[in-house]
Amino acid sequence: MLFGTSSYGNFLADAFSIFFLVLWFWLLITVIGDLWWREDISSSMKMVWAVALIVLPYIGIFVYMISQGAGMTRRRNERLRRVREQFPQAPGFSAADEIAKLERLKADGLLSDAEYGRLRERIVQ
Repeated sequence: MLFGTSSYGNFLADAFSIFFLVLWFWLLITVIGDLWWREDISSSMKMVWAVALIVLPYIGIFVYMISQGAGMTRRRNERLRRVREQFPQAPGFSAADEIAKLERLKADGLLSDAEYGRLRERIVQ
């Protein structure tokens, strides 16, 4: 009987294996994404890392994350900052609301005329 030989232990082992496979793919995509967008290393060094990730998949990912972990975080935050600067018209952002807030701050004396003009110009762009 094919299905009668399964046990709860086998199910847990399979679930555990699937969990680690999904985790490994997520880490692989994260590392490859960071490697792809890096501008501080040469193409040949990117190729070395790519070969390491293919030949030694688990060790390659762990070595990359240990040696480049702080840089990964810094580069990710920098990319997010650039995206936020490029797309100020994100959902929930209204230029009219922001200008109204600036006018209230100026009326309350919290902004000078120069600051108000600079911030208003930035919003309008």
